[in-house]
Amino acid sequence: MADLVQYYGTGRRKSAIARVFLRPGTGEWKVNKKAFEEYFVTDQQRISAKRTFVVADMVGNFDVVTTVLGGGVTAQADAVKMGVARALLEFNPELRKTLKAEGLLTRDARVKERKKYGQKGARKRFQFSKR
Repeated sequence: MADLVQYYGTGRRKSAIARVFLRPGTGEWKVNKKAFEEYFVTDQQRISAKRTFVVADMVGNFDVVTTVLGGGVTAQADAVKMGVARALLEFNPELRKTLKAEGLLTRDARVKERKKYGQKGARKRFQFSKR
């Protein structure tokens, strides 16, 4: 039996985590066992998820199988983008300069700030009354 050739990358954004597997193929996408267009419904999400392939000029070279969990759909699309970038780096380390210049390998550290005790939210206070 022939060995399965695949490249793996993990992407994260906010609380979303994407496990991305790239397999040489025709460009078929599966996200959580659904079609790509069925999972990412807006154009912005689709463009964001496919951006790495456009930058690396490798559209249609790989079949992509991803598992995403946590966060919202937009954060998941950005997590997929980072996972694809890391998997492409495993495939070809010479792409690092191109991907790094576009900021595709940088983890976006912005996450939701926690709610503090004695306050209504992360920053908002309860209403102050002098009398």
